[in-house]
Amino acid sequence: MMRRLFPSPLLSASLVAIWLLMNESLSAGNWILALLLGWLLPLLFAPLRPQRPRIRRPLLLTRLILRVGYDVLLSVGEVAHGVFLSSRREPNSQFVVIPLELRDPSALASLAVITTVVPGTVWCELARDSSAVMLHVWDLQDEAEFIQMYKSRYEAALLEIFQ
Repeated sequence: MMRRLFPSPLLSASLVAIWLLMNESLSAGNWILALLLGWLLPLLFAPLRPQRPRIRRPLLLTRLILRVGYDVLLSVGEVAHGVFLSSRREPNSQFVVIPLELRDPSALASLAVITTVVPGTVWCELARDSSAVMLHVWDLQDEAEFIQMYKSRYEAALLEIFQ
């Protein structure tokens, strides 16, 4: 019964907090509106939410998050260095198609977020059958090496975590 009334309690609490922060007021009216929105929005949109992901290896998820953080920092330095040297050497920007083994929607969404967060890569297109993804890479040195790195660092970990 409680799950029906509050399908996503963490989301409800987050909506209340965000509403109050954005309005910069703790008046009774803002509290009432925040609580109403925090309760109604997750309730109304619950049928649109995808199924909850089943995370099979939470420690590996923690390692992946740390790996992505490291890669972001490393990539920021590489992209900044490349921008400053772009007058001497043009970056080798290319589109790369990477075959995928991932099929889980949550894993694919996670891979899209990882790709977008790391500077120098942009998620462009996912094949209809989820068998491949097209990325734009800002400065590609070796396509085969990049594909192998992407699959081993990100896809392999997500396969273990979600499937």
